Amino acid sequence: MTDETLQAAPDAEDSQARRNAIVLSAAAAINGAAPPVAITLGGLAGLYLLGPDKSLATLPVSGFNLGVALGAVPAAMLMRRIGRRLGFMAGTLFGIAGGIIAATAVILSQFWILLVGFLAVGLATSFNQQYRFAAADSGDEAFRARAISWVMMSGIAAAIIGPQTVIFTRDLLRPIPFAGAFFAMSVLATMGLGIVSLLGGPAREAPRHIAASGGRPLSEIVRQPRLIVAVLCGMGSYALMALVMTAAPLAMVACGLGEDNAALGIQWHVLAMFGPSFITGALIARFGVEAIITVGMALLAACGAVALTGINLAHFWLALILLGVGWNFGFIGATTMLTQTYRPEERSKVQGLNDFFVFSSVAIASFSSGSLFSAFGWERIAVMVFPVVGVCLAGLLVAVFAKRRMTV
Repeated sequence: MTDETLQAAPDAEDSQARRNAIVLSAAAAINGAAPPVAITLGGLAGLYLLGPDKSLATLPVSGFNLGVALGAVPAAMLMRRIGRRLGFMAGTLFGIAGGIIAATAVILSQFWILLVGFLAVGLATSFNQQYRFAAADSGDEAFRARAISWVMMSGIAAAIIGPQTVIFTRDLLRPIPFAGAFFAMSVLATMGLGIVSLLGGPAREAPRHIAASGGRPLSEIVRQPRLIVAVLCGMGSYALMALVMTAAPLAMVACGLGEDNAALGIQWHVLAMFGPSFITGALIARFGVEAIITVGMALLAACGAVALTGINLAHFWLALILLGVGWNFGFIGATTMLTQTYRPEERSKVQGLNDFFVFSSVAIASFSSGSLFSAFGWERIAVMVFPVVGVCLAGLLVAVFAKRRMTV
C-alpha cells in the first residue's frame, strides 16, 4: 500500500465527516423549526379549542414534550440498530404525520386529536435531538467539536424559520386559525426527510463494533456523582426554559400584546438559545464546565427577576432572551459534563437515558405551566425559577468540592 493510499483513507473519512455535519446542520435548521411553531401555537390552539376551563390550554405543548421524552431512548436504540440515516428518516415521518393530525384537529375542533398530533411532533423531535451526537460520530477529535457547534448554531436558522412560518401561514385556511401553520410543519418535515436521506458513509450503517460491547452496566454508570449532577442541571435548565417559554405567549396575548409579538418574542428567545453556541464551547474550554453552568443558572435567575418587574413588551422580550442564553450555558454545559462520564461503547444508553429524564421534566414543566398561569398568573411562573436554580447550584457545588477532593 502506497503512502498516497494511506493518506487518502483518512482524507476521505474527514471529507465524509464534514459532508455529514453539513447535512445534519441543514436538517437541524429545517426540522428544528417545528418546536418553535408548536410552542408558539400549542397553547393558543388549546385556548381556541377548549371550553370554559382554560387550565388545560398548554396540554398540547406538554404532549409535544412528552413525545420527546418517550421517544428519547427508542430513538437512540433504533439508530444503534439500523444506523443514523434510516433512523433520522423514520423520525421525520412522525413529524409529517404530526403536522397533518394537528391541522385536522383544528379543522374538526377536536382538542384531544390535537394532543395526538403534538405527541407525534414530539416523537419526531426526539430523533432530532440526536443530531448533535451524530455529528461527532466520525472525524478527528478537533473536527468533532466544530461539527457539534455547527449543528447547535443551525438553531439560529430554526429560530427564524419557525416563527416566520407561524406569521405567514397561520391564517392560510381562514377563518380556521392555526391549521395552515400545522400543515406547514408537515412540509418542513418532508423537506427534512429529503435532507437526512443525503447522509453517507458510516451514517448509512449500524455501528456493529459498538453494539458488540455495551460497556459497564447502566446501574454502575448512573451511580457516578458527576453524572447525577450533569443530569440534574440538564433537567433544571431545560425544565425552567419550558416552564417560562410555554407560558410566555399566553401571558403576552393576555396582556394585549398580540400574537405577532408573541411569535417574535419566541423568535428572539430561540435566537438567544442558540446564538451563544458560537462561543459556548470556547468558554467551557477556557473557564471550565462548572463555571459556565453557574453563569447559565445566574442568567435563568435574572430572567425570573425581570419577569417580576413588569408586563410591558420589553419585559417579556428581555426575560425570554435571558432565558435563552441561560438555557444555552446551562444545557450545553450539562451536556458537556455528561460526556465526561461514559465510554464510547456506552454512549447510546447514557444519552438516551439522559434525554428521557431531561424531557420528562420538560413535559411536567410545560404541563404545570398552563395550570399555574391559569390559576395564579405570570408572576407565579417567574417565582418558580428561583428554587430550581438553587437546587441546581447546590448540586453543582457538591460536584466541584468532590472534584477538588479527587485531585488533592
